[in-house]
Amino acid sequence: MSDERTEDTAETARIESHDPDYPEKFLAFMREGWRDSALSVSPRPEVPNHAKRRAALSAAFAGETLVIPTGTEKVRANDTDHPFRPGSDFAYLTGDHDPDDVLVLRPNGSGHDAILYTQPRNSKETDEFFRSRNGELWVGRRHTLAEKSTELGVETAPLTDLAAALADCAPGRTRVLRGLDASVDAAVRPYDPPSATGDQATAQLGRDRELAAVIGELKLVKDEWEIAQLQDAIDATVRGFEDVARVLPADRPVTERLLEGIFALRARHDGNDVGYSSIVGSAEHATILHWVRNTGVTQPGKLLLMDMGVEGRSLYTADVTRVLPVSGTFTPLQRQVYDIVYASQQAGIEFIRPGVSFKDVHRTCMRVLAEGLSDLGLLPVSVDEAMDETSTVYRRWTLHGFGHMLGIDVHDCSNARKQTYRDGNLGEGYVLTVEPGLYFQPEDELVPAELRGIGIRIEDDVLVTPAGAVNLSAGLPRRADEVESWLAAQREAGHRLPG
Repeated sequence: MSDERTEDTAETARIESHDPDYPEKFLAFMREGWRDSALSVSPRPEVPNHAKRRAALSAAFAGETLVIPTGTEKVRANDTDHPFRPGSDFAYLTGDHDPDDVLVLRPNGSGHDAILYTQPRNSKETDEFFRSRNGELWVGRRHTLAEKSTELGVETAPLTDLAAALADCAPGRTRVLRGLDASVDAAVRPYDPPSATGDQATAQLGRDRELAAVIGELKLVKDEWEIAQLQDAIDATVRGFEDVARVLPADRPVTERLLEGIFALRARHDGNDVGYSSIVGSAEHATILHWVRNTGVTQPGKLLLMDMGVEGRSLYTADVTRVLPVSGTFTPLQRQVYDIVYASQQAGIEFIRPGVSFKDVHRTCMRVLAEGLSDLGLLPVSVDEAMDETSTVYRRWTLHGFGHMLGIDVHDCSNARKQTYRDGNLGEGYVLTVEPGLYFQPEDELVPAELRGIGIRIEDDVLVTPAGAVNLSAGLPRRADEVESWLAAQREAGHRLPG
């Protein structure tokens, strides 16, 4: 394993084309007169939660070494990087947010020893602290290994020791979470014994995928701390929607990007960032499911669809969609379509409880949409035939499913096996979105002209409890009349800065 992050001299010597030279007199001057100070750190409150998750993963793979990297920084352009966002599974198991770090769980006979390999701080004992692009004069004070260990409740080791640790991994007894760190992938190759051929070799290579699947399935059930993090992110999202509504004029156009930016300000102030690229679709842009260019303008008399979520500082994210009538009230036709989508969502939320199947929630929501499409005179067949799995023609106007799991990823638990997720049953502690929608494309000649360009989706984040679904995003109204009243109240309140 020989990448640049283990070669301090190469990092230190890196000079950008626009950087000045370092004369020896300047170097000597920079080495003097610095005071050092320790950080005041204590264990984070969530340390026991991360330890329980590692213990559950340990129990699933007794006697095997597990390697979970966070990933590396990604180049945005030339010598600038995208803001680093840690790998979700790594953060789920450690709470660590630094790039390049790697968690190794090594069997010890009764479970696993957890070791977090991380970059030590650049102390002022070398020139690295002011010459390296990762030096503390450039990026700020980093944790020492001991400080990070105290804060996260896990043993730490310098990242320079990782190569030797990975070289010592036993073939056939090691699993790696792949696709996050190319150097780790190269250091621990998938086990392919000489006698393995055909399906046997495929099974061996699937060992790593099983690790990803088990982590995904552990993430299905949220603990109390995770639910609190999600609620914080959702509450900030509610405030972000209020911010946008307060600057949305009823009688003149404004750009979609202005509204996107207003929400982003709230997300950056109250959380870590937006949880995903915000969708701000005015008029016919609302019919484009992943409209993230946001280059249009609002239009009085038309609808505005906004799919946005704040990612909290713990990385748990909200995912909420609302549709607003820009002029303040829905037209009769807009309200008719809106009420169909609302009825679909309400039916799904009321159906959710522990033990029901994910697919049956989908069918519940979709049947209401199909019935509404039939009432609009759009279905070419009966509702029953449209709902038949060999037909599903109603999907021309909805396309996507009813929702997805939500957590430390906006599409959480995506590596979980099909039989435990899409073909599985909901359990207590699951958090998922319920987000049916209807979209009538401007070019669709199978719908009346007055419907073309209308797109409506209503999305909320719900927690599965023994008593049924609890809507965590109930702070935003859903019924058409309540949306109108809420929009009027926000406009009357006026613009505010986060604080």
